[in-house]
Amino acid sequence: MPPAAIAVVRVSGPGAQGALLRLSGRLPAARRASLADLKDAKGAPLDRALLLWFPGPATATGEDLAELHLHGGRAVVAAVEAALAAIPGLRRAEPGEFTRRAFLNGRIDLAEAEGLADLLAAETESQRVQALGMASGHVSRLIGEWQARLLGLMAGAEAELNFADEDDVAVGEAVTRHLLAGMAELAAEFDQWLARPAAEVIAEGLSVVIAGPPNAGKSTLLNALAQRELAIVSPLAGTTRDVIETPLALDGIAMRFSDTAGLRGEGADAIEAIGIDRARAAVEAAGILLWLGPPREVPAHPRTILIAAQADRWRGDAGREAEAGRCDAILSAATGEGMDRLHRQIVAMARTLLPREGEAALRQRQRAALADARDWLRIDAASREAGDLILLAERLRLAAAALDRITGQAGVEDMLDALFGRFCIGK
Repeated sequence: MPPAAIAVVRVSGPGAQGALLRLSGRLPAARRASLADLKDAKGAPLDRALLLWFPGPATATGEDLAELHLHGGRAVVAAVEAALAAIPGLRRAEPGEFTRRAFLNGRIDLAEAEGLADLLAAETESQRVQALGMASGHVSRLIGEWQARLLGLMAGAEAELNFADEDDVAVGEAVTRHLLAGMAELAAEFDQWLARPAAEVIAEGLSVVIAGPPNAGKSTLLNALAQRELAIVSPLAGTTRDVIETPLALDGIAMRFSDTAGLRGEGADAIEAIGIDRARAAVEAAGILLWLGPPREVPAHPRTILIAAQADRWRGDAGREAEAGRCDAILSAATGEGMDRLHRQIVAMARTLLPREGEAALRQRQRAALADARDWLRIDAASREAGDLILLAERLRLAAAALDRITGQAGVEDMLDALFGRFCIGK
């Protein structure tokens, strides 16, 4: 948003060429920057700007495209926008409209558009790397390879169904075995991809929940991790009565840390009891659990770091020292003891929940479509359906249609508005 050193105004569509002619009086050479004085309809000067002209369809949107690189003051941008709005046939773009036009005109597919949306929202290194891979077509190319293999299997089924009486076409059980083997192989690959973490873990941040009994040091730990006072710290039990969440990035990994109400069975009033219920729900949904209570009381969770907190208070207490020996980390958030070690432990555990470097991850919408494709390909080879070529061919067709939903070739009209609404006006 202005003010800035440079402001870029983009015009896309059949009126782009006319807009350049109206404002500058000439059409610059295609794809070459040209300096020009811009004027409004009355001839009043607007700005001296760089013009770029991109004739379609080889453009970002697939349409004629013009760009005006202006001085970035608010008044300059407002004057140029007013002059453009006065030209018949031009209107202000809706959020994400340029990217939506690129999708509708076949310049990008839906998976690439989703990756671009994530790239624009990326705040950490892991988010940037993941989104860039999606936006550059990594997933789309993989989908294309799967579709090509499905088409090969579909062609084999159709050949058997339509030309089985021809001498040069394989017939009989060999074709069925080939189809079943190909379907099983693809289904296994889909299972491997579905076993990977969802892209939302990277884009929205991994959930890390701090839990334990009252006065265990949970709020102090959250403040120490955030390096600012987010939660109220008090010796009174039940001070924290709701889930307090804050986004943090550790070593380039986006995380959402949550401080929760102290877990106890007795002594809680009605309001605190609600907070305890929410704390238990947060623990169940956590990607990583930081437990600050006695090890024997830790809730069942697959990824838990047991923490012996408030070490500055109990050093020298033989009983607490023995109990601390069973924990993964000993720390004092007040003095900083053990915080670096805990930081490394959290990051190491988080990396086990994220795709490895160079691996792509699928969003929930994409995972649902891939699961549908897998289910259509999964069939018991001993079943009666496995011997029916017509049913096998239909299963292959439905699996291919499910893959098409990932790249936007079919069945996506109901979610386009929601997707492109995530973009800014100029994108």
